[in-house]
Amino acid sequence: MDAVGIAKLATSIADTGTRQDVAIAVLKKSQDIQAAAATQLLDAVQSASPVQNLPSHLGNHVNTTA
Repeated sequence: MDAVGIAKLATSIADTGTRQDVAIAVLKKSQDIQAAAATQLLDAVQSASPVQNLPSHLGNHVNTTA
């Protein structure tokens, strides 16, 4: 290999490393955003407790003879 070939290889390796670092940073940021959105959805579901207007005796017994 000549000096120019070595320089091109070194530049290519450095460029690839930089691209991988950027891709990993974007992936981590995306995961953080998704985790925050999932937390918000779970909080919204938990806070919306259903209001039941049914009598308390319903659902206590199962009729097995139909």
